[in-house]
Amino acid sequence: MTSARVRAELITVTVNGVPHEAAVPGRLLLADFLRDRLGLTGTHDGCAHGTCGACTVLVDGDAVRSCLMFAAQVDGSHITTIEGVSPDGELTPVQQAFQDNHGMQCGFCTPGIVCSLTGLLARDPAPSEEAIMDTLNGHLCRCTGYQNIVKAARQAAGRPVEGSAPESIGQGSDR
Repeated sequence: MTSARVRAELITVTVNGVPHEAAVPGRLLLADFLRDRLGLTGTHDGCAHGTCGACTVLVDGDAVRSCLMFAAQVDGSHITTIEGVSPDGELTPVQQAFQDNHGMQCGFCTPGIVCSLTGLLARDPAPSEEAIMDTLNGHLCRCTGYQNIVKAARQAAGRPVEGSAPESIGQGSDR
């Protein structure tokens, strides 16, 4: 039995405003690169199948599941993880809304949700209710029942906080 040589690709990425150059195996997942190589453990790997959304980060402003993307695919990209959402240490409107509305309990799913909502509000500062719900769909939370997450999302988007989470929230997504 011979050992196969793993070919590494050199990538250059900017993560949370800091440039990085690294040799990565072609099959190294972005989630593993962020957690293991860069020590950014706020990106959680919940399911490794793209279903739960806990690993969501922003790649060039778009919310992506980092467990479904290879590190080599982000060469030349700007990545924002939960650690980089608030570079000055002040709570962002999304983070403040989660605090105000008790939008988390254990916090495992929260980084991915915050990144998704941050991406949504960067693209559309006044999203519709449908856009908010579409963004939250596919993020699985086992603790909150989604009511407070939805309230937080509505507050961050400048919408009325009243109402409850539709039944479809948290049922998974193809994203």
